[in-house]
Amino acid sequence: MSDATEAPSADAITAMFTRATGEYLFARWGRPIVPVVFGVDAATLATVKGAVEAVVTLAGHKMAETDPELGANLMIFFFRDWQELLEVPNLDQMIDGLADLVTRLDDAGANQYRVFRFDAEGAIRACFSFVRMDAALDEVPADTIALSQAVQMILLWSDRAFAERSPLAMARGVTVLRPDVAGVIRAAYDPVMPAVAHDASHALRLTARLAAGGAA
Repeated sequence: MSDATEAPSADAITAMFTRATGEYLFARWGRPIVPVVFGVDAATLATVKGAVEAVVTLAGHKMAETDPELGANLMIFFFRDWQELLEVPNLDQMIDGLADLVTRLDDAGANQYRVFRFDAEGAIRACFSFVRMDAALDEVPADTIALSQAVQMILLWSDRAFAERSPLAMARGVTVLRPDVAGVIRAAYDPVMPAVAHDASHALRLTARLAAGGAA
């Protein structure tokens, strides 16, 4: 991980959680994270779980061996063809409209997608992360893909948050989390901050936590 060296502006943080519809929507996990990874070998499995653990530790959140409701609440799928998801047992019972979603993602040529589920208060209770290994991702190191997936599941970021700039950066030849993104994650999981927010004033509170060093 990388330490924050320069806090992002309030406008930058607001943009991270403002959706294309103009709605400000923030949520963090409300329970310990229990990951399970499908479609990879043992070495890649260790890499993915290591990345998840690193980001969860950065956030000051917790992991667990099992979720009492779901067993595993972070499911990460690696595959070559979107149609493969239709063959995963019971996945259609966990993802509403799975067949239509697969068709839409296949037609769009997408190589990743995430589906979040929320508890009664609106905090994250589950995340399904789908990664289609296309020609572009085949050229990306496994640890980079793993870290990217980990950071994108730790908060409910805007659908545009990383459209133009990756949450990752290179530091001395090593892929790390961008310092500004790392700082926002730490601030977002500060115990004094809410688990859910629908108003952009939340971004101002995050900015204040960063400026005060409260997320350190």
